[in-house]
Amino acid sequence: MADENQEIGGIHFPFPFPPYPIQKDFMAELYKVLEGGKIGIFESPTGTGKSLSLICGALSWLRDFEQKKLQAEACLLAPGSGPTSSEKNSLLTSSSCQEPSDPPRPAGEPDWVTEFVQKKEERDLVERLREEQVRRRKREERLKEVCQDRRLKFAAKRTKHEEEETEALLRLSREMLDAGTGPEQLEQLECGEEHLVLAEYESDEERRGSSRVGEAEDDLEEEHITKIYYCSRTHSQLAQFVREVLKSPFGKETRLVSLGSRQTLCVNEDVKNLGSVQLMNDRCVDMQRSKREKNGTGEDKAKRKRQKIQTSCPFYNHEQMELLRDEILLEVKDMEQLVALGKEARACPYYGSRFAIPAAQLVVLPYPMLLHAATRQAAGIRLQGQVVIIDEAHNLIDTITNIHSTEVNGSQLCQAHSQLLQYMERYRKRLKAKNLMYIKQILYLLEKFVAVLGGNIKQNPSTQSLSQTGSELKSINDFLFQSQVDNINLFKWPVVVLQVQRYLEKSMLSRKLFGFTECFGAVLPSPSDSQENRGLAGFQQFLKSLQSGPTEDSPEEGQGVALRPASPLMHIEAFLAALTTANQDGRVIVNRQGSVGQSSLKFLLLNPAVHFAQVMKECRAVVIAGGTMQPMSDFREQLLACSGVEAGRVVEFSCGHVIPPDNILPLIICSGPSNQQLEFTYQRRELPQMMEETGRILCNLCNVVPGGVVCFLPSYEYLRQVHAHWDKTGLLTRLSVRKKIFQEPKRASQVEQVLMAYSKCIMSCSHSEGHLTGALLLSVVGGKMSEGINFSDDLGRCVVMVGMPYPNIKSPELQEKMAYLNQTLPRPQGQPPPGTVLIENLCMKAINQSIGRAIRHQRDFASIVLLDHRYARPSILAKLPAWIRDRVEVKATFGPAFAAVRKFHREKSHPNLV
Repeated sequence: MADENQEIGGIHFPFPFPPYPIQKDFMAELYKVLEGGKIGIFESPTGTGKSLSLICGALSWLRDFEQKKLQAEACLLAPGSGPTSSEKNSLLTSSSCQEPSDPPRPAGEPDWVTEFVQKKEERDLVERLREEQVRRRKREERLKEVCQDRRLKFAAKRTKHEEEETEALLRLSREMLDAGTGPEQLEQLECGEEHLVLAEYESDEERRGSSRVGEAEDDLEEEHITKIYYCSRTHSQLAQFVREVLKSPFGKETRLVSLGSRQTLCVNEDVKNLGSVQLMNDRCVDMQRSKREKNGTGEDKAKRKRQKIQTSCPFYNHEQMELLRDEILLEVKDMEQLVALGKEARACPYYGSRFAIPAAQLVVLPYPMLLHAATRQAAGIRLQGQVVIIDEAHNLIDTITNIHSTEVNGSQLCQAHSQLLQYMERYRKRLKAKNLMYIKQILYLLEKFVAVLGGNIKQNPSTQSLSQTGSELKSINDFLFQSQVDNINLFKWPVVVLQVQRYLEKSMLSRKLFGFTECFGAVLPSPSDSQENRGLAGFQQFLKSLQSGPTEDSPEEGQGVALRPASPLMHIEAFLAALTTANQDGRVIVNRQGSVGQSSLKFLLLNPAVHFAQVMKECRAVVIAGGTMQPMSDFREQLLACSGVEAGRVVEFSCGHVIPPDNILPLIICSGPSNQQLEFTYQRRELPQMMEETGRILCNLCNVVPGGVVCFLPSYEYLRQVHAHWDKTGLLTRLSVRKKIFQEPKRASQVEQVLMAYSKCIMSCSHSEGHLTGALLLSVVGGKMSEGINFSDDLGRCVVMVGMPYPNIKSPELQEKMAYLNQTLPRPQGQPPPGTVLIENLCMKAINQSIGRAIRHQRDFASIVLLDHRYARPSILAKLPAWIRDRVEVKATFGPAFAAVRKFHREKSHPNLV
């Protein structure tokens, strides 16, 4: 279909087909948000073309922004012309031209000084623009050359030194395994332990002024142009978005790069076989360091000999990655194409895609890469003056909270202490004084953390029984005071924790400790094993892992592969980083179970805005979008207001659905067939009469609704109870007459199988004229089928919501969150406390996500049945999506509700008979 060039409010929006009116409104409002540097909260129901609206609206703005900038640049660089104020403002809004603003000039300053300063600023601006123009021309010429020769001339080769190094390692491993390694030979292996010993540690102050990366990486540094960062929850959603970009009128001209984790993009099979994301990250960094050290100069022969056991990654080749970068920028590619290209080119897609970020116009990446500051920095993402679009953002607050919350158990604390102690004893004579000091501080911290749980670091955690059990919630200050962290070297505890956390991050001690454990089998002390035997077994296993590769019988991804455990110190490192949070923004939960090993310390982030504030501060504009964003008050109050965003900068936009009004029938039913009031509170929902009334309602609905009926219940346990009760009373048999019954499985690996069987049953019933008219799927709110599943057409002709799934108010985490909001957020007059509003909003978000599984396109139709009289309350109705709220009908009794459902489905299924 030919592209349509839509003009809306004087702005041209290319679109692949004539857009719906709501898509026009969406794009126009999005353009205004980006142009005005606002924060937008956008809601567009599934099936309304939200992705295409985001793409065409945002890229239309970027097109116009770049054109305005080039025009202003041309005027400024033209001979004999000076910049106007509007031209200067236009150019200074570009990310590549942004610099910290100068302090205001003092009052009463002489005119000649002011004029001199202004002229200097203009000269500096012109100079920067000329430099940027040169870089842009070089980039365009480079891409043009690649375009002229579409066959990539990647040299699939390794250097002679790399091949010799790899072969020597494998030869060493074969000799070791054939001959066996005795205790007297361990001394000979010390030449291979150099990579396990910590280098001399420099603090941030000592490192200041020194180069952090090699010269080759410096050469790759480019100026970042103005771009759009688009992020979503999963790689599959990102892949779908890239496909939508290709369908759009911008598909051929946009420089797009897809970012992902090493688990997704790594093409080195040896690294991928490690399984654990953390282990893959550490091994990859190790290989890069090995390559830089190998290319260094001034090292003596003995040191080079000791480093020979290390191997560098053959795919980490700057020349090849530069070529891969250019190919990425030349044509839009999804993640699978990027990986295939990396394999063909013998270049790393993980780093090649990062090299493409500066020149890209659209960067596609998963949530954590944008929302976690350290990950953002490591990936080379610069948000200053850029645009960020966060899609599928209904769970954005929970995502930020989960990313920055962490838990460590007693077994991990004791194991980390044991491994680190053995590491220190083995390398004590080879470690620098500062390294020894920090290692002793970490050992002291681990000992005190175990003591807080009620245990002794010197005993086996699994055999240490605790007399006192239960959960205890503490502020960060109180927890550290109880841990007696402030006794270390007379420093105050915040300084100690921060220094130790930075040391762990900079020194990569957890990675060294993991390598030490792999080589020498450092485990918890056991009286039955000698340390000598443990070391021998561990090293031989390490050599075997180097030699062996994936076999034909290796299980496929997602089929129960046992991941190799990461170093426990990695978990402690994350916990220490969390403890550097401000006291008022987090809490520590001390959870004591039957033994020390089962007990845990959990950090709970209370204020996600502290990590989102930097994004708000740096970006030109931010768009938070989703299919179901109601209730929006959470985003305004918990995220934006607490991030320091002024209310006038926030724009809310919610559009209707593309379906005709009569294609949806939302009903609130207050009582059942036997006039039993429907109130599924925690105290009443398990009553036999409530479960029987629910079964009778479903029996009636299944008699008149064709195809599939999806019923959502509050929890897996309640689903089990209801199913057992229906089986006992015969209701299950009555339901089975008209619908085949399926249940949502608890295991994620079984979801696809259940959905396939459910779909096949409905398809087979639609082509037969038997008693069976479809299927009934019993699902759980907040479960695996309440998000991201498409129940379109006959798969979801009716969605039933049983009760209101309020979260467990007795949860210590939730109680603390409520108390925090009550203390920090204002309470409007006549409104419930913010903590109470949170409970209601969490419930309604889960409901809105579940009922949004139906109605997936313009010609779809379905009924939505809400079983609970509490849905009729005005405060609850206000938090339903507008396209449902405007059409909802409240039925006090079941008779009129059943008649409405029967009439609706008769008219929609057989329009010719009406």
